[in-house]
Amino acid sequence: MTDGNIPNLLESLGAQPGCLMGLAFDAGVGLGLAIGSRSTAIATTDPLTVIGQIEAELGPRWVWWDRQTSQALASGRIPINRCWDILTVHRLLHGGWRTSSELAWAWLHDLSAESLPQMGQLDLLHGPVDEGDDFENPVRPDGHLRPEWVCGGWKTTPDRLATWAALALKTAALQQRLLDQRPNPDKARSTAHSESAAELMSLELSIEGLPIDEAEAIRIIADAVGPRPASYEEEDNFRHQRDGEVIKHLGPGAQVNLRNPAEVKSMLRRIAIDLPDTRAWRLEQVRDMHPLVEALLTWRKAERISTTYGYRWLDEHVSGGRLRGSWSSSDGAAGRMTASAGLHNLPAEMRPCVIAEAGHVFVRADLGQIEPRVLAAVSGDAALIAATQDDDLYQPIADQLKVEREIAKVAVLGAMYGATTGESAHALPGLQRAYPRAMGVLEDAAASGIRGESVMTIGGRLIRMGVDESAEGGIERARKVAASRGRFARNAIIQGAAAEFFKVWAIIVRSRGRDLGAYIVLCLHDELLIHTPSENAQDVAAMVHSAVDQAAFHWSPSPEVRFLANVSIIDRWSEAKG
Repeated sequence: MTDGNIPNLLESLGAQPGCLMGLAFDAGVGLGLAIGSRSTAIATTDPLTVIGQIEAELGPRWVWWDRQTSQALASGRIPINRCWDILTVHRLLHGGWRTSSELAWAWLHDLSAESLPQMGQLDLLHGPVDEGDDFENPVRPDGHLRPEWVCGGWKTTPDRLATWAALALKTAALQQRLLDQRPNPDKARSTAHSESAAELMSLELSIEGLPIDEAEAIRIIADAVGPRPASYEEEDNFRHQRDGEVIKHLGPGAQVNLRNPAEVKSMLRRIAIDLPDTRAWRLEQVRDMHPLVEALLTWRKAERISTTYGYRWLDEHVSGGRLRGSWSSSDGAAGRMTASAGLHNLPAEMRPCVIAEAGHVFVRADLGQIEPRVLAAVSGDAALIAATQDDDLYQPIADQLKVEREIAKVAVLGAMYGATTGESAHALPGLQRAYPRAMGVLEDAAASGIRGESVMTIGGRLIRMGVDESAEGGIERARKVAASRGRFARNAIIQGAAAEFFKVWAIIVRSRGRDLGAYIVLCLHDELLIHTPSENAQDVAAMVHSAVDQAAFHWSPSPEVRFLANVSIIDRWSEAKG
């Protein structure tokens, strides 16, 4: 296959710029492509080059089944801009996380998941195999996908690759029909596009990793927990020494298991500090009452580094100056991105070791007050939309309610989380009067959750409510469980919508940053960390700002809502403010 063959190939398939193109490939076998009702098989040992040429020539929306394809594309550094990931769209449509090609197919065709065939399973339902049964057809006579195809049979020949690509295209068409039945069909299709691109971006994040100064990481760990132990016995001795720095404040002979919250509460009572729990924020409030509390807070930071971010973590997840973990574009509930290897929970003490490589800097950006701005957008509440025009939307809300800014902030967040208490609880009636449409959206979602009904984000993601059928605990327990569902539902529709907005923003930054040599290396809830050549930093920062406006244009159902990002150029993550 040469560059000159590509236009002829695309013409023979009737390809148009931006068209849906089914894709299946294997480096040792070839490439299968499908457009409309046409498909073709290409025997090539370098399918990635062909895909890259088609991407540059046509920019199609590639359609594939699962991560086997996107993983290969990410590993090959193929700059795909637009795609349709069948399993990612299935999670959007069906809700939850668990899925597979055969499950997505069965659901789309109203087939029971209980009847999924397994590899090597005798077909007892249909009796002996019919000699006329076509094993080159990936669909069995009972309508299910053949497990032999799902488990790799699709990539054994070029013709099978073409068949698999064509079947992916047909499956995407079925998914599109279901998305068209969502309350906001255009937005649902757009979400399918952005979620698919975010899934590909997740694999790129997993491969590229987060820049880490290993020497600095070792220094931070050593300062917290001591030098790298030479044996398990030495590691145990270091642990006892750290414990001793706290327990010594109780006097000689005292023994406390600091890893047992009940014993820690009892220990605090011995120094006349009685707390309902031992959460860090409670301990911070009483740190000046006794030296033991300060020692306990110091111990906790060291313990976290030792157990989660210590030498073992460094050995397992950091190599070549990069911290790598597995990324997912959706947590299966509200749709937030998640990561392993501590990437989403790196403590502040460890952030100084996240440093840009030589000749590079980080452009760090976080969406400002994203969830209340999203609430304004999805509710269309004119008064709340007006508040979003302010850089700090909590101030006009506070002025409206005639309360202090912090009370207004806690009241708004509490309304979204269903956890308003104290002074902010008194502000809730004012919120309901001032912003009735916004509060009504939250209350409607909570009522659905209480009834055990699924809710849906503005982008069309189904969020299922698990219903506990257990009779244990009686009516009182049932009420508590229902109330918990209500709190989850009211937040999920906003948190999920915020996650959708974030991913639209992130994939715009991903695409536009490529020409500037800028690559996203961390996605943290509403924050992006972008690694860029130093000379392009100002251009990247400006691009990130404009990408917020572009994301709002594509995503927001209320165009008057103002979204904004706080952007800074830094060398180390620890330099970030806020």
